[in-house]
Amino acid sequence: MEKIKLSFLAGLFSFFTIGVLSALTYKTDYGVFLIASFGSTMVILYGYPDSPFAQPKNIFFGHLLTSFVGVIFVSFIQLPLFIILPLAVGFGVGLMILFNVPHPPAGGNPIIVILGSVSFDYLLNPIMVGSIIIIVFGIILNRFILKKKYPKNNLFA
Repeated sequence: MEKIKLSFLAGLFSFFTIGVLSALTYKTDYGVFLIASFGSTMVILYGYPDSPFAQPKNIFFGHLLTSFVGVIFVSFIQLPLFIILPLAVGFGVGLMILFNVPHPPAGGNPIIVILGSVSFDYLLNPIMVGSIIIIVFGIILNRFILKKKYPKNNLFA
């Protein structure tokens, strides 16, 4: 029965979180709040909140770091797309591991950033603002509704 409850709440909060980000994107003039990898973040955050990958620092800095790598590559590295994409993903994954902020969904961010040819503004919105919104909903579900110790440590420890 507990698995059914967790499954239902994970689906519901995924719907709600992506719904809020979608509404902000398509019903306001504030900009884009969605990135495809946020959908994968929902699986880890709401389905497996005890995982180190689901912790706020990993979600926030994993998305930020890999998106930053993507922006650097798209802005400054003049190589063919079939070379720049794997290089950026490799750098992003390596840096997440080096800085101890691995978040598997963020591994795809350099691809999204490069294919979208986005600028540094993308780092603020959707990456930073969207990640903060996701983390807030994760805390609400895991700490206040499911009564779990979430985050495992201090918010960004």
